[in-house]
Amino acid sequence: MAIFERNARVDISKVNSNALITNKGMLSLLENVACMHSDTAGCGIIDIPRTHLSWVQLNWKVKIFRRLNYGETVNIKTWARNATKVSTLRDFEVVDENNKTTCIATTKWTLVNTDTHSITRIPDEVIAEYTPEDKTILPDFEFKRLEEPTEFSNEYIYATQRRDIDVNKHMHNLNYLDLAYEALPQEVYLNEEFNNIEIMYKTAIKLGDTSKCLYSYKDGKHIVTIKSMDEKVLHCIINLW
Repeated sequence: MAIFERNARVDISKVNSNALITNKGMLSLLENVACMHSDTAGCGIIDIPRTHLSWVQLNWKVKIFRRLNYGETVNIKTWARNATKVSTLRDFEVVDENNKTTCIATTKWTLVNTDTHSITRIPDEVIAEYTPEDKTILPDFEFKRLEEPTEFSNEYIYATQRRDIDVNKHMHNLNYLDLAYEALPQEVYLNEEFNNIEIMYKTAIKLGDTSKCLYSYKDGKHIVTIKSMDEKVLHCIINLW
């Protein structure tokens, strides 16, 4: 099946104080369905002991049209597209009970050998199991390196906790979004809703790392740059608007 779909319910862990889905909650719904798709394709988390391969996310691009309420059930569609030797793209569409699209997203992934912890070529047989589609949810968008600001007005320091670490033994990709929100000025955090999200991951944060999250505002976007304490290592850039 080229297009994989599952229904999902917005539960209490995915909403804010107004009972509306958070950005992390939305990304979590998408991530879970992507994992289910990989499970059926034989290259999921449950297959790592056999394949010694694990997917690592490189980018997010998300657009939310309507904020879902607690208790709503949605249908999430996802499909692979445009695989190269070392990366592949995956798109998403979230449709509500009235058949209205509430969110669309595209993502970029690479495959890592869990023995060497290095990027590996995506085998042709793995690509074939996903049956890539030509359909593109954001036809005018292409992933490019996000610009790193040179000036910052706010910062947040975070020491990685054991709870942050995922199956790839580094900080789970959605937890970077938590760090970005902590770095926002209070008035921005309280008064703005971000229906557009773009994330670029560079160097993974690991247990024992302490990160510096630097906030800036430029060209209508709230930008959080996550770096090592000495600012020599770029971990992630997150744009919210």
